Amino acid sequence: MKKLYLLLCVLGIILPYYHLINFLLDNQWSMDGFWNDVFFGTHSVSMIAMDLTVAASTFLVFLIYQSMRKKVKITKYIICLCLVGFSLAFPLYLYDTHDK
Repeated sequence: MKKLYLLLCVLGIILPYYHLINFLLDNQWSMDGFWNDVFFGTHSVSMIAMDLTVAASTFLVFLIYQSMRKKVKITKYIICLCLVGFSLAFPLYLYDTHDK
């Protein structure tokens, strides 16, 4: 199972950044319009963005709770959540906590 979590970590980096790089290439390396497209592009895209926002926020609250209750070090998960996203932070947490 740990190998699967590690694979998901790699995919969690590659897949979002593939689309980010394509967006930047299409827009001459400018982030203009990025957030507008994400939150207000179409209803289907907005639905996915809101779903991931709630999931990532829930994971962040869970991490804070775990750090207070079990004294788990959460710094690397918060960094991953902010720099890459939920697609890396959550599989990394599962990888690290598997069989504990």
